[in-house]
Amino acid sequence: MNQLRRIAAGIAVLLAFHALIVVAGCGDDTTAPVDTGSGGGDGGGVTAPGFVMIDTGQDGCYDGNGAAIAAPAEHEAFYGQDAQFANIAASYQDNGDGTVTDLNSGLVWQKSPVATHMTWHQAMDYCDTLTLAGYDDWRAPTLKELFSISDFSQGWPYIDTAVFDLAEPVLSKDDQYWSANFYEVGTTHGGAPSAFGVNHATGHIKAYPADTPGPMGKHVRAVRGGNGDFGLNHFVDNGDGTITDEATGLMWMQAEADSAMDWEHALAYADTLTLAGYDDWRLPDVRERQAIVDYSGVFPAVDPLFSCTPMVNEAGNDDYGYEWTSTSAYFGPDQPEYYYAWYVACGRAVDPTGEDVHGAGAVRFDTKKEGGPLGEGGERYYNFVRCVRKVGS
Repeated sequence: MNQLRRIAAGIAVLLAFHALIVVAGCGDDTTAPVDTGSGGGDGGGVTAPGFVMIDTGQDGCYDGNGAAIAAPAEHEAFYGQDAQFANIAASYQDNGDGTVTDLNSGLVWQKSPVATHMTWHQAMDYCDTLTLAGYDDWRAPTLKELFSISDFSQGWPYIDTAVFDLAEPVLSKDDQYWSANFYEVGTTHGGAPSAFGVNHATGHIKAYPADTPGPMGKHVRAVRGGNGDFGLNHFVDNGDGTITDEATGLMWMQAEADSAMDWEHALAYADTLTLAGYDDWRLPDVRERQAIVDYSGVFPAVDPLFSCTPMVNEAGNDDYGYEWTSTSAYFGPDQPEYYYAWYVACGRAVDPTGEDVHGAGAVRFDTKKEGGPLGEGGERYYNFVRCVRKVGS
């Protein structure tokens, strides 16, 4: 499985590079070439495609009970998992000056975040005033930028620690990092103004109270560079029940499947779907699905070109549901079985009482089937499905 995934990822890299060369040679004299950054090592000269889909790194397949299984064949149970489809492999360069360049996105990252816990506003100010490696144009990353360096090859932590340092001296759930995205839909935790962050220990995206100081504050990892396009979608309604994101080259179902289902049936639904003349649909991996979240304050948290299924949540309020991804998850080092699968919340991400404690657009995981083990509470065993395919596949 690992060898096949590496081969597939390598092919994806070659295709992406070939596509970039073709675009650069098609009469657009302003298109900059790709600089791998191998020359000066200062991390300042990398130009990359806009919104590339970077592989999650997950290379195993799992059943509904969390057990590792051989890669299922098409139309077999549990076919269509994250590990069976490759995007561009993650690629980084340590610049030797406290920064790391992502050779896919062109973003330059702070390698070692400070251990200080900050409010959201303090974190924004820290990044705005940071001078590092001779640069003073650092900023807080957008949520899509920050999630792009998450690594799902193992988890706990969900980041490659051979490349990036963590802020906490001992790995814990407190390795939480602010993004630049404020939670515009509402508040969380009983009315607290909140902002989004990524927990690089547990892998989650959630909204945290923005003004909490001291030990309950979060860390921040500053970023600079890129071409300004990473995370920006360019949706086209194809008029046939599908929407193409020209930024990523992915085609999506415009509407969710008619009913919610558990994870195994979600995989099967995608495996047998024929829509708009295509039969190569699949469940998106967690990074692909997060890539179409709209954090601007629209509700549900997706571009209005898409439709989501209305529902009533655990508090009896009108809401929207969660959507499954093909990426499996486990709860922690003391429970390493992959009982869970990641979802993206179109509506509010709630606790068992229906209170919005994580935010619309959160990324979390649920038990794959009814009767499975509980995670952090508020489990929904039956979630919605929005399938994806690669344009030209």
